[in-house]
Amino acid sequence: MYLKKVDGPRAVRLPNGTIMTRADLPPTSTKRWVASRKAAVVRAVLYGLITETEAKTRYALSNEELQSWIGAVTSHGEKALKATALKKYRQRKVDLS
Repeated sequence: MYLKKVDGPRAVRLPNGTIMTRADLPPTSTKRWVASRKAAVVRAVLYGLITETEAKTRYALSNEELQSWIGAVTSHGEKALKATALKKYRQRKVDLS
């Protein structure tokens, strides 16, 4: 069997005990980003399966987009990635004047 050479680990163990591999990541051709695909990319970055740079290059994401996904997950959990929940988890701007 032939294994393709990749930088970094092939699999990581998540805190809940499951193992995430590169095969669990969304396809590179993904255009429609549902919450589960966003969460898979965020988990991969947070637990060291891929780097932020690799995620941005692989999925053509901007730095702001990836950081907003990571921020939403770390602040509110994966439910915050749903488009219908965006308003609920959005930070309110405070008028300082």
